[in-house]
Amino acid sequence: MKKGDFIWLGLFSLIVFLLVFKPTHQVYITLNRTHPYLMGFLKVSILATMGELLSIRLQQGKYLKPYGLFYRFLVWGFLGMCFVLVFELFASGTDAVMKKGLLPGNNKVLHAFFTSALMNLIFAPTFMAFHRITDTYIDLGKGKITKIFSIKFSNVIDNIDWQKFFGFVILKTIPFFWIPAHTITFLLPPEYRVLTAAMLSIVLGILLSLRKG
Repeated sequence: MKKGDFIWLGLFSLIVFLLVFKPTHQVYITLNRTHPYLMGFLKVSILATMGELLSIRLQQGKYLKPYGLFYRFLVWGFLGMCFVLVFELFASGTDAVMKKGLLPGNNKVLHAFFTSALMNLIFAPTFMAFHRITDTYIDLGKGKITKIFSIKFSNVIDNIDWQKFFGFVILKTIPFFWIPAHTITFLLPPEYRVLTAAMLSIVLGILLSLRKG
């Protein structure tokens, strides 16, 4: 293990400790209730960025700062705020259609599965495409804001491997990873769902790194 691994593990351990230590856990619950969008921003931006750095470590053998790390952090934070709304939207929507008999069953497991399936089939492809586009903007602009805004949208589209995006990211990770994983997520209390989704981004990053290796 290298120095960077100890730093990464130390930060991750600190986050876990703050979540399980009773006084800070209660602060977390309160902040989730009073400032859901801010907490969504912080949870996803921090954990997903850590996941990206870990993925680079596993692929390259060392921690490397990608282009525009701060801008990637902001994009993840924005997506975290979106997750707060979308998770509640699909959870409540699924509950409503199940009560109307438009989906079978009335138990928690089926509700979690249908919520996960509908969210990942309807929302996830849009979110994933958006994230791929923003990452490509940052990469082509080499992390410099003036260059990023000078890049044409057509250039970004041309530089994305859409065949791989649809063939692997959409058709494989959604049915075989995200739908099962988020079924578990939606079995948890609402205050832990966005947090769990952020944690899962780390897991997926590890799996993708091992696959590339």
